[in-house]
Amino acid sequence: QVQLVESGGGLVQPGGSLRLSCAASGSIFSINAMGWYRQAPKKERELVAVITSGGSTNYADSVKGRFTISRDNAKNTVYLQMNSLKPEDTAVYFCNAVRLDFSGNYYPLGSWGQGTLVTVSS
Repeated sequence: QVQLVESGGGLVQPGGSLRLSCAASGSIFSINAMGWYRQAPKKERELVAVITSGGSTNYADSVKGRFTISRDNAKNTVYLQMNSLKPEDTAVYFCNAVRLDFSGNYYPLGSWGQGTLVTVSS
C-alpha cells in the first residue's frame, strides 16, 4: 500500500514562508517524478510543482519564482519551499507521484494523502 504523508502547513501572513514535506513509500518514490498539488475551496486540484527522479523541475506560472520543489531520495521525501506567500496560495496541499501522458501533461499515480492546509492571511 502506497502511503503519502504531507506535513508543514499552517497559518502565515502574506509575504511569509513555509516549507512543506511529503514522506512517500519507497516503491513509488524512487522511480517516479513527484509533484505537489493544491486545492483551494470550491476549486479543482491543480499541479503546482514537479521534480523528476533526476532532479529536473517544473512550476505552474502562478508559483514560479516563489516556490521551490526538492527531493531527498535517501529519505523518500519531497519538499516544497514556499516564499512570498499570497492569500491566493491558501489551499490544501497534496503530493503524489506523477507521470507524463502522451499529451505532455502530468497525471497522479497513487492514492491521495490527507494533505496539509496552508492559510495565508493577515
